[in-house]
Amino acid sequence: MAESMPPQARDIASGYAFTGPALDLGALLWEGEPLPAAPVRIPLAQLNRHGLVAGATGTGKTKTLQLIAEQLSAQGVPVFLADMKGDLSGVAAPGEPGGRVAERAAAVGQEWVAEGFPCEFYALGGVGPGVPVRATVTDFGPVLLAKVLDLNPTQEQSLGLIFHYADSKGLELIDLKDLRAVVAFLVSDEGRAELKGVGGLSAATAGVILRSLTAFEQQGAAPFFGEPEFDTAELLAVAADGRGTVSVLELSAVRERPRLFSTFLMWLLADLFHDLPEVGDVEKPKLVFFLDEAHLLFTGASKAFLESITQTVRLIRSKGVGVFFVTQTPRDVPAEVLGQLGNRVQHALRAFTPEDAKALTATVRTFPRSAYDLEEVLTGLGTGEAVVTVLSESGAPTPVAAVRLRAPVSLMGPLDAGALAAAVAASARYPRYATAVDRESAYEKLTAPAPAPPVQEAPPPPERDRSLMEQVAGSGVFRSLARSVGTQLGREITRSLFGTARRRR
Repeated sequence: MAESMPPQARDIASGYAFTGPALDLGALLWEGEPLPAAPVRIPLAQLNRHGLVAGATGTGKTKTLQLIAEQLSAQGVPVFLADMKGDLSGVAAPGEPGGRVAERAAAVGQEWVAEGFPCEFYALGGVGPGVPVRATVTDFGPVLLAKVLDLNPTQEQSLGLIFHYADSKGLELIDLKDLRAVVAFLVSDEGRAELKGVGGLSAATAGVILRSLTAFEQQGAAPFFGEPEFDTAELLAVAADGRGTVSVLELSAVRERPRLFSTFLMWLLADLFHDLPEVGDVEKPKLVFFLDEAHLLFTGASKAFLESITQTVRLIRSKGVGVFFVTQTPRDVPAEVLGQLGNRVQHALRAFTPEDAKALTATVRTFPRSAYDLEEVLTGLGTGEAVVTVLSESGAPTPVAAVRLRAPVSLMGPLDAGALAAAVAASARYPRYATAVDRESAYEKLTAPAPAPPVQEAPPPPERDRSLMEQVAGSGVFRSLARSVGTQLGREITRSLFGTARRRR
């Protein structure tokens, strides 16, 4: 049957004839008709080379994520999905057969059998249905926190200095009130000298940070910071039957806080990067991570923040993690990041305005030369169709292919509320993370009454001869903390590219 294809279609199809394990995306489209004998696929071993799923609203991006997630799970690869609209929970349940599903399956040569997949459901801070995902302020770090607080570079540097002080003194920043307490102390009469040797913290900058924290809390951000902190190793789980677990982070309840959830997704990725060992090229990824609404990460980001994203994406590949950015147009992703995304699934774009036309032209330029008139194809694609190019088994780009995508075999829509609540309650992770814990940390240590001073004490050396460490160690607050932080002294806090922290004993 392949011999009966037009020569150009046959040449494209030959670029997807892989010999190793691969994911089936769909059938090649040629002159508007699907060719079931010409499957378009992605080699499993190339999924850690990252990717982009793009397209206008309503073109089928969510179903593409579901389709890829199902097949990764079936191949034993864990998946992380950010569920923006609350309609990806259906991946846990078998799909519903029907005329449209049967028609699509027949058109693309798919043997459609309904199947559900092992899922875990999470929610940021427990806001919405799901096992609560929290991070401590210490481990979230100053770089990501500065991003969500919308601080300028000078204020971000000051925030980094505050974190450094807290790290070095064993003042754990568990929640936002801990950070407020440390900032307030460092500009108080008693604490002002603590950072004097490294530039200090101005009252004006401290005021900005404190006001930003207050506004942040008023927006409902407090539940996302605290303990028990989520262990990102949970995302690497494989079910008892060998299928990869699909971790679905329900974000529909926090959609009005886009800067928070987009930055939280980056924390998850940065934390994985910090903890995972180098593995080099692998037969299949350890995890494939989908970052939805990716443009929110980059809007208003500082140069340093963008450099950190770029470096994380570049290096995490060698740790076996693939990252797919999901957004409307490739222009939403900086060129430095876009250049590292070897697998592309581009759904339809619309050209109703001059700005749309400009975005269309820019998108076409990001693809290799092809046998298609891409501007015409991209504006004419139907729902569930896309233009694809991926990395072959040798690492070379495949020919650009227009594709009619396969139908997901799991439920294309959300689980009903009762089924979702039952799945969350039945999770083995729920008892571990469900209840927030507020243990002694910086706030309690800084606000506790100071003990009575000793009867006799050697006078301190002259101020001009004392180092910063001596000044800090000699302060009244430090002495009052000495006993309570004794258990912290053997601990090292290291920080990654994003300033996220991990403790090693």
